[in-house]
Amino acid sequence: MSVLIVGGSGFLGSELVRQATAAGHVTAATFATRPGSVPEATWHALDLRSPQRVESVVADLAPCVIINATSCAADWAVTAEGPVRLALAAARRGCRLVHVSSDAVFSGASVHYDESQLPDPVTPYGAAKAAAETGVRLVYPDAVVARTSLIIGDRRSVHVRAVHDLTSGRWDGALFTDDVRCPVHVSDLAAALLELVFSDASGVRHLAGAEPVSRYDLGVLIARRDGLDVSRLRAGRRSESGIPGGLDVRLDCRATQRELVTSLRGAREFLAAGTNTPSNP
Repeated sequence: MSVLIVGGSGFLGSELVRQATAAGHVTAATFATRPGSVPEATWHALDLRSPQRVESVVADLAPCVIINATSCAADWAVTAEGPVRLALAAARRGCRLVHVSSDAVFSGASVHYDESQLPDPVTPYGAAKAAAETGVRLVYPDAVVARTSLIIGDRRSVHVRAVHDLTSGRWDGALFTDDVRCPVHVSDLAAALLELVFSDASGVRHLAGAEPVSRYDLGVLIARRDGLDVSRLRAGRRSESGIPGGLDVRLDCRATQRELVTSLRGAREFLAAGTNTPSNP
C-alpha cells in the first residue's frame, strides 16, 4: 500500500512516517523546509499555498492513502486553505484522506465535546482549523477529519520542551492550572491515524488521550518522567493571563475508541510507563 504523509518532517508526521515504513508500506512524505530523517521514505518539498504544487505532488506520487499532519499555527493560507487544496487533489484521484485537526476548534463553553458538536473557535488558529474542517468535508465527504489534543512524546513536543525550559531556567513562564486538555502520546495518535486511513471510516473522529489533565499537572508528570526538578515548575492561571483560548476542552473519544485496536492512553498511564511505543493488544 502506498502512503503519503503530508507534513512528514514534523513531530507527528515523523512518527507517522516511522510507523508506516515499519509496517512495510511504500511511504512518501512532504516537507516545507527540510526533509525528515527516515531514509526508507521518499521526501518531497511541498508548499500547501501552491495549488499547482499540491496537484503535481499528488498526481506524480499517486498514493493510495494520504494523511495530512501539517501544522502552521494561524497562517490562514496554509492551515485553512492548504488542506482544502489537498482534499480536492485527493478526491479527484480517489485517494483515501485523513486530515488531522485540533481541539482548538472549540471554545470550552461546553467542556465535553463529542464528534457531533459544531466548532465554535475563539482564536485565529482555531478559526483556521475549523475552516479547514469545513472545506475538507465539503469537497471530499468520504475523508476523515481527526481532531486531537496536546501531542506528547520526547523533546520534539513543544509541551515537553516547555517543561524542560522551565526547569532549566531557559524560559520564565508558567503552566496553567485552569487550562485542561486530553493529551495523547504521539505513537498512540500515529497508530490510530493509520488505522483510520486503512479503514472505511469517514467524517469526524476524535483521537485524544483517555483522561483530562491541566497543563500544570501535565508538566509535573513530564518532569517526573524525565527526572526534572518539579519544584521549578511555576503555576499560573490562564484566566488571569489575558491569553485567548478555551480553558477546559475535553474531547470525548469513546465512539472512535470503540472502532480502534490502538488504545488512546491517558497521560498518567503513558508518562508513568515512559514508553514511546503505541499500546496495542
